[in-house]
Amino acid sequence: MVGLLKFFKRLLLALMLLVVAFHILVIALLAMWKTQPISNSMFMLAHRLGGGSVTQQWVEYDQIAKPVKQAAIASEDAKFVNHEGFDMQGIEAAMQKNEATGKMSAGGSTITQQLAKNLFLTSHRSYVRKGEEALITILLENMWDKQRILTAYLNVAEFGDGIYGIEAAAQHYFDKPAAKLNREEAALLISMLPNPKYYEQHQNAKRLRNKQRIVLRRMKHAALPAPSADS
Repeated sequence: MVGLLKFFKRLLLALMLLVVAFHILVIALLAMWKTQPISNSMFMLAHRLGGGSVTQQWVEYDQIAKPVKQAAIASEDAKFVNHEGFDMQGIEAAMQKNEATGKMSAGGSTITQQLAKNLFLTSHRSYVRKGEEALITILLENMWDKQRILTAYLNVAEFGDGIYGIEAAAQHYFDKPAAKLNREEAALLISMLPNPKYYEQHQNAKRLRNKQRIVLRRMKHAALPAPSADS
């Protein structure tokens, strides 16, 4: 019994050290990625480990067409420039929906939360993962400005099977750089984000085209982040 207790104590200590080491790594990577391009993420790594190839090319904020930024905010996070990582009304609505359905079908995630998940976590839904996502979201909001968060989000988001980032998506779907995307193209690409692998093969799906029209209507109201004081 004593030996078993010692084993569990050692196991708990090892798990605690692992958690601490993970967060030290997260902080170190965020510090580096604040100024350096991101060429890998947890989602990209998982895709590579599954035997797939990844196409991604980093582009800076000014190399991404304005309509793309507007579409991302209009579609994914209308309060992006004003919140500190969390949309409390969105979270409350998602919790009510989850309680009604009895499962975690809605997340109420902001762009910052989605970036935290894409960079360091998995698509598996659980309250443990949401808690970890929240912690990384706080780190992101405190270490990066809004322009960097939006830039990173658009550079690591998945737009198809092995297609990551807005530059690779623009080249794949429209044979042009992200800087040249127009409003309709930007709205279509951003509308693919909830289910990119499916929409890659179903570009004319009714649900996708309906969302594109909704995003187009909302884009003109999307507030873009201002440059930080030290940029």
